Amino acid sequence: RDISTARQPMKRDTEKNKAQWKTMGPAKVTVPSQKNFLKKHSKEPKLPERKKEQDSKKLPALSVPQRTNNPAMGIQSKKNFINANIVAAVTALPKKPQPVCVDRRQGDKYLLETSGLVPKYIKKKDYGVTPKYVTQRNEEKKRAQKEYEASILEHLQKAAMKQLSDEERTSLLQGLKKNWEEVYHEFQSLPVEIDTISKKLYKEKLESQMRQLEHDIEVIEKHKVIYIANE
Repeated sequence: RDISTARQPMKRDTEKNKAQWKTMGPAKVTVPSQKNFLKKHSKEPKLPERKKEQDSKKLPALSVPQRTNNPAMGIQSKKNFINANIVAAVTALPKKPQPVCVDRRQGDKYLLETSGLVPKYIKKKDYGVTPKYVTQRNEEKKRAQKEYEASILEHLQKAAMKQLSDEERTSLLQGLKKNWEEVYHEFQSLPVEIDTISKKLYKEKLESQMRQLEHDIEVIEKHKVIYIANE
């Protein structure tokens, strides 16, 4: 079987240190030196030494006037304080007496406001309750909002798109082609020489109508599925 290589050294150390705990009489303890006695204030915390940078800082300037700042002398006011006091006393409003109450004829006076005899709004039964007119106004506002939303929804439904059927698409295409032929016949019947402004304007009108009809015919022939808005 395997035997640890540290077994013998550990055994020797244990036997060597085993006798240290056995004593005959008082244990041999080193006596403290007489020189290392406890001094006064030795256990109190010591503040760190003051740095030189703190000493070099300047003291804040004091809000004290300098010796050279002499007060202004010789200034006199032209105000008549006697007349001003008389006017202030005449125009001043009389001080209203503070309302008090007396519990009996020869009793003491108490302030009426803190006596409980004056009704306070905060002590009313309906204090903090939403007034009826505010609730009614909110309900009317909600009802108006619902009616507005319903009208908008109805308008959107009316303006919704619908798909043209094949018969409607064919009839629409035939009608556009017929209109183009009529406009083209009118255009062919114009005189060769257009010498007036009215003839020129009429020719431009026929050309714009033909271009618009040709564009509409091309769009309908190109797209088989066509949606239009409900009237």
